[in-house]
Amino acid sequence: MDMNFEIALFQPRIPQNTGNIGRLCVNTGSRLNLVKPLGFSLDEAYVRRAGLDYWPYLDLTVHECWMDFAAQKPRERLCFFSTKAERSLWDCPYPDGAILVFGNETDGLPADIHAEFPGQFYRIPMPGEHARSFNLANSVAIALFEGLRRRLAPGG
Repeated sequence: MDMNFEIALFQPRIPQNTGNIGRLCVNTGSRLNLVKPLGFSLDEAYVRRAGLDYWPYLDLTVHECWMDFAAQKPRERLCFFSTKAERSLWDCPYPDGAILVFGNETDGLPADIHAEFPGQFYRIPMPGEHARSFNLANSVAIALFEGLRRRLAPGG
């Protein structure tokens, strides 16, 4: 069983989120994929500050566009997370070598990606009365740690 995960951020906009997610990836042995265009420069202090001294250890791949990313990754390993999904995180199969894909902070994932991968979308349950969405870095942490829990917990 492949214990490692990959995280993919589609056109992220907020450098602090990406920095935090980079730190999360280093601490979990996960690769981070960033799909351009980015809403910031990777040289920005915000990314470095949020990633602290972890950033030099990050396994990072930057893709020029969605088509470049999708051409390099096996379709069956892609698991998309969106507030527009009908199926719950609990239904996500987390296949070996799973690639957890997240949209950007303002627009999420575009409709054409939803249409191309309709059975591979999951939402994080939000029972709060006024719930709309979680912060991107928090969403990545929730989804990633559910996958880790399944693989690392006793009996998992």
